[in-house]
Amino acid sequence: MFEPVPSRLNYRLYTGFSRPGSRLQIKVHPTAKRPSHCTFHLQSLTTTLSSTALSTGTPINLPNHIFCVIKCKAAVAWEAGKPLSIEEVEVAPPKANEVRIKLFATGVCHTDAFTLSGSDPEGLFPVILGHEGAGTVESVGEGVTKFKPGDTVIPLYVPQCGECKFCKNPKTNLCGKIRITQGRGLMPDSTSRFTCKGKQLFHFMGTSTFSEYTVVADISVAKVDEKAPLDKVCLLGCGISTGYGAALNTAKVEPGSTCAIFGLGAIGLAVIMGCKAAGATRIIGVDINPDKFDMGKEFGATELVNPKDHSKPIQEVLVEMTDGGVDYSFECIGNVAIMRAALEACHKGWGESIIIGVAGAGQEISTRPFQLVTGRVWRGTAFGGWKSVDSVPKLVTDYMNKKLKVDEFVTHTLPFDQINEGFDLMHAGKSIRTVLKF
Repeated sequence: MFEPVPSRLNYRLYTGFSRPGSRLQIKVHPTAKRPSHCTFHLQSLTTTLSSTALSTGTPINLPNHIFCVIKCKAAVAWEAGKPLSIEEVEVAPPKANEVRIKLFATGVCHTDAFTLSGSDPEGLFPVILGHEGAGTVESVGEGVTKFKPGDTVIPLYVPQCGECKFCKNPKTNLCGKIRITQGRGLMPDSTSRFTCKGKQLFHFMGTSTFSEYTVVADISVAKVDEKAPLDKVCLLGCGISTGYGAALNTAKVEPGSTCAIFGLGAIGLAVIMGCKAAGATRIIGVDINPDKFDMGKEFGATELVNPKDHSKPIQEVLVEMTDGGVDYSFECIGNVAIMRAALEACHKGWGESIIIGVAGAGQEISTRPFQLVTGRVWRGTAFGGWKSVDSVPKLVTDYMNKKLKVDEFVTHTLPFDQINEGFDLMHAGKSIRTVLKF
């Protein structure tokens, strides 16, 4: 481990350097607070170093954007369906408009398990998963002006460039600038910053937080309050923000509404929290695991239903309970049959159902067209509709001001090496969120 190097720190080159392959091996002065040997990209160096400096070993100044490759610990998914493997990986320096982050904590999310299972249509291997992280900026690439080493940040899987037609449209929080390369598991220049045992590793959701260090696009980072506990606010990088925003931004739940939430994991509980904040009077939690009911009540559910306790389909049960159906329903599981049930539990004429869960590759949703003809609406949401760069710092502030529950989602905290145990807890239904600390 080592500390961030300030901009234009003086490095002393020794005459005994070598050039293996296309890289330049440089021994740095011990006061630089770097490892004793660093590997720099020769292409970057040649724009700064003169041949005289290279040949004489005289002291030189290196700009902030030239940094060494970092070797660190990461959990690598070598193939689908297999446990993650703790490995030493190499993390290359950030290129133009990129930020390298030292992570301190990361959450274990169902989306990570979904991709690891092989069901994700965009799943690629080998890969470093993870997308709920928090840390500090270690270094920045050329052209980065909004971040500096030491900034407290949360990486974002939904970027916000502020320039594309999506960012300029208030109807969506999606951003199209790096969507294609991010979906291919690569950085915007179509290359990877991760290698392990000589093999390239793919990035995941533009974040890859299951690594002590990661590199992300500068439009995929939110600077947050430096006093925020990183082992808590890391969860605002996905689950809590997604569910909370689905109620407030996507559905726009009104005071007095009746809502049904299918699935009482982290996202479902966050939806409940959002519905309560919006003033809903009936908040019905639906889950087949009664062990989650106490937590549902804690977050604001007024009623809890276990479909296994009824002989009728759950949508019929809810329609009877609510005199015709709910005003808003939320599917937080990723099960296409439940997506249909959630829609059909909505009230004729105005009921809306929000799909949050991600279904497996090739799966499709279906219902009778009459359900839609008679006024029900099906919607989807990503990251709860939040414009990420603008909104995540505000969510952190709300948490710091005790306006937003976060600590209550963390049921387990484990050292990073026990990451597979975190997945086991999630699959067994014993955790809401497990946070891993580096």
